[in-house]
Amino acid sequence: MTFDLTLYWRLLLRRLPVMAVLLIACSVAGVVAAFKLPETYATSARLLVEAAQIPDRMVTSTVQTDAEEQLDIIEQKLLTRANMIDIANRFNVFPNLREMEPDEVVSAMRSATRVHRSAGRDQATLMMISFSSESPQIAANVVNEYVTLVLEENSEFRKSRAENTLQFFDQEAQRLGQDLDRQSTAIATFKSENADALPEDQSYRLGRQNLLQERLSRLERDLKAGQDQRNDIVRIFEATGTVRPDGGAVRNMSPEEQRLAAAKAELDKARAIYSETSPRVTSLQAVVDRLEKTVAEQDPAGTAGENPTATSPEQALLDATLSQLDSRLKSLQDDISSTNAELADLQALIGKSASNGIQLAALERDYEITQTRYNAAVANLNEARMSERVEASAKGQRITVIENASVPQLPSGPSRKKVAALGVGAGIGLAGAYFVLLELINRTIRTPSELTGRFNITPLTTIPYLEPPQRPRRRRTRRGATAACVVLLAGFGMPLGGSGQDSSDHPGQGPDRPAGLYWIMHR
Repeated sequence: MTFDLTLYWRLLLRRLPVMAVLLIACSVAGVVAAFKLPETYATSARLLVEAAQIPDRMVTSTVQTDAEEQLDIIEQKLLTRANMIDIANRFNVFPNLREMEPDEVVSAMRSATRVHRSAGRDQATLMMISFSSESPQIAANVVNEYVTLVLEENSEFRKSRAENTLQFFDQEAQRLGQDLDRQSTAIATFKSENADALPEDQSYRLGRQNLLQERLSRLERDLKAGQDQRNDIVRIFEATGTVRPDGGAVRNMSPEEQRLAAAKAELDKARAIYSETSPRVTSLQAVVDRLEKTVAEQDPAGTAGENPTATSPEQALLDATLSQLDSRLKSLQDDISSTNAELADLQALIGKSASNGIQLAALERDYEITQTRYNAAVANLNEARMSERVEASAKGQRITVIENASVPQLPSGPSRKKVAALGVGAGIGLAGAYFVLLELINRTIRTPSELTGRFNITPLTTIPYLEPPQRPRRRRTRRGATAACVVLLAGFGMPLGGSGQDSSDHPGQGPDRPAGLYWIMHR
């Protein structure tokens, strides 16, 4: 299929009036819109995120927020519905504000507001806020109000975070301090209730137990020896009539001397077992000292003048010896009983100390854990106090104003040349679309090449078509009416529509057929 330039040139000339009307209508509409659109004024303010004025190595702020994240949070809070409606009502941003719905106000405010952020590696973080309005003063007022809200939100954001952190660690330190007090009280109470069975005295109790066991063995041996000695003395006296096995003379001793001898013997035994500071050694030494003083004050002759017939010397010596042995044996038995009782008590305390050690270790472990957490909370509390002080004095990271919004003197829009050019471009596009649309919907055969390409036949000759005289007049009338409708629709801003093809009574013929079109015949 060949492309017939002559055909399309004739079609362009034939459709040129309508296309010209479309182009002129859109161009006029664009120019009128460019001059009728109201002037708008835009102004902006620039903000900078500054780093902390105090180095982090000296005071670390507890408000660890990325600058981009912080600006994003502030932007979202700035463009909230409540802020948009409040600012619009406060500065009367729109002339017909009282007639607008709240959703329309919010949408219009957000459309007129522009927030731009810029940041990068090794670059400062900037934020620019702009607003467009028909009034330059309103635009400046709104942007300055935005800046005020941003600064207040940034300050409140950082201060609230620092205060919340401080409050948390303050409460945590108080709670852990109370836990420490309870743990200390529990440990003190436990130690007071189990003072005689604490694990720290376990080594002393074990040593004391070994000492008492050795002492018990020695006392039992001494008791057995004493009992054997008493039995031997009685047996010898009964057999010989004398206490001494050799039968030698024995001086008659006074009762005080006998008691002194027994006390000295008991003192020697006690010193072998106890230390010099033992209560038993001390009491026996006092008895010995008292008896020695009594014996020294007595007159030896007085004792000799006593009636010797009252008791024989051997019997008296036996009685004194047995009394001394009995006293010693009784003392040994008392010592054995007291030692056994102390050993039993020690054994019970040793067993109790093991379980007490487990309970006390658990209490002390909980105390140490709480103490560690308390120390960490106190350290964090001190850091939070410093951070809160830094944020309260605005020495931390902050947002500062580099350039405030000023009242614009020149309008920022609309661009009238662009609007007019847009209207001309729309007219050209609409005219081209009109031409192409007619071509797409016109399926008539107008050239021999179209006949050959569609039906795969070869025409022999062509016969020219002669239109009746009244047909061109009707066609011009229809085109004039179409052009008038297009002008009216363009004037009212309505979309252009309509039929793209004229009807014809003759088969195979349409309004787009050129004057030199032929009726094609074939065999």
